[in-house]
Amino acid sequence: MKLIIQIPCLNEAQTLEIALNDLPRQIEGIDSIEYLIINDGSSDNTVEVAKKWGVHYVVSFPRNRGLARGFMAGLDACLKNGADIIVNTDADNQYCGEDIARLVEPILRGEAEVVIGERPIDETAHFSPLKKKLQHLGSYVVRKASATDIPDAPSGFRAFSRDAAMRMNVINEYTYTLETIVQAGRNRMAITSVPIRTNPELRSSRLFHSMFGYVKRSMMTILRAFMMYRPLYFFTAVALIPSLIGLGIGIRFLYFYVTAGGAGHIQSLILACMLIMIGFMTFVIGLQADVIASNRKLLEDIQYHVRRLEYDDRK
Repeated sequence: MKLIIQIPCLNEAQTLEIALNDLPRQIEGIDSIEYLIINDGSSDNTVEVAKKWGVHYVVSFPRNRGLARGFMAGLDACLKNGADIIVNTDADNQYCGEDIARLVEPILRGEAEVVIGERPIDETAHFSPLKKKLQHLGSYVVRKASATDIPDAPSGFRAFSRDAAMRMNVINEYTYTLETIVQAGRNRMAITSVPIRTNPELRSSRLFHSMFGYVKRSMMTILRAFMMYRPLYFFTAVALIPSLIGLGIGIRFLYFYVTAGGAGHIQSLILACMLIMIGFMTFVIGLQADVIASNRKLLEDIQYHVRRLEYDDRK
């Protein structure tokens, strides 16, 4: 059983060695542990620090491509190098390395394919009260969108079985954390969470520059993932809004038509017809999106089998 721990990096020379020193060297049930960094266009000596420390693999981008693409490139490299379990952690030593043993335990027992580390958000000192509330709110929305019970959706401390990693597809370019949970939940993967500890903050987050920007981009990621995996439900809900408003206006027109002898209110009739037509067309778009989603599932299944043929031959 081989574990590869991957770390996405962007100018992490100051903190990377601290994070690497905190990682476990052996875990019960794991035969070998290897380490991989994703150099996402760093302009400092991040790669030199990693190589001097002794990481086994380095994936480098000539320019910054974003956390989501770096994450997927890391999964790809881990699979090619024979990982049975992949753990993703941060280069700023946010997460406690000893808890990796706790993170992989459900996979070793065969109880889960994806495991998310649940941070003690309310007890984390460097989280502001607003950030704590937004973390809880975001996790609640992801739980509803993904049909899972994951309490800490934004956590980047997570483990994947080999099979689950082969099924992962991240479309957005912002972050992998939310979309992968929605994908895992909607594809009925066995996903769970375990409580973990966090270390004191070494630097501020580079993922977002303002709380408003973080919320906006996170909500767009969730919305897009929900549209991809439950398009008919989404577009039907959207279609109901103009349809019901149009129906209400139409009933109002009929009331005045009957009581007033059919005179006037023609504008209400036109508006009602337009709204009902908009609702109907939105529903038709939902039907088309549902067919596209079905085709995407077939493509994902083909991609999974291609990955198995490619990666398992190299293992």
